[in-house]
Amino acid sequence: MATQTNQQIFSGGLAKVLEEQWQVDVRLMAGVDNDDDSAISAHKLILASRSEVFKKMLESDEVKTLAEQVETVTLSEMKKEELETFVEFMYSDGTMLSPKAKQHVRSLYLAADKYEIPHLRDLCRNEMISSLDMSNALDFLELAQIPFDNGLNEAAFSYVKNNISTIASSEVFKLFVVSNPNLAWEIMKASVTKTSNRYNSNFRACRNCGSYCNYCC
Repeated sequence: MATQTNQQIFSGGLAKVLEEQWQVDVRLMAGVDNDDDSAISAHKLILASRSEVFKKMLESDEVKTLAEQVETVTLSEMKKEELETFVEFMYSDGTMLSPKAKQHVRSLYLAADKYEIPHLRDLCRNEMISSLDMSNALDFLELAQIPFDNGLNEAAFSYVKNNISTIASSEVFKLFVVSNPNLAWEIMKASVTKTSNRYNSNFRACRNCGSYCNYCC
């Protein structure tokens, strides 16, 4: 087993504290598939330092009255593994998303917005943009609308527009049109404009006949 450098030991200190469950004082519970096994013990100080939303939640009057108890906070939108990944990130050095986090990038992106963790949101956005493909482009485009995320919106919109001939025939796109009619219209309009511009660029005023064609010259 490789020996860790002093820097690695230092940067991994918080993760070690979480792993050892040293003086934990709050329990986080997954709201989806909720059971006692989904609870993760953590530290109020760490959560509050990472998120203003957690800070306000944990300093509320309700929590203060239960100061002698271990408070339980339920994250209603998360499944157990998503919650585990979220907490692990909170205790990491934040330089990158782990492979496990990349598997749950969508839920982490939403959590980053809800709990006001801009750095996590940035990392998730970058990961989603770099992993755009036919299977997720429409989902990521829809995700970018509320709250509006310009970077993710532009990347996903461009991908869908450039691949509209394939995407438009999918069942997913039909559902997308129903739930996002205005956005679907913008996609189709941009696609038609792109096609028209490409078509027109192939035609010039002919030196022989004076018409716009690509046959005589």
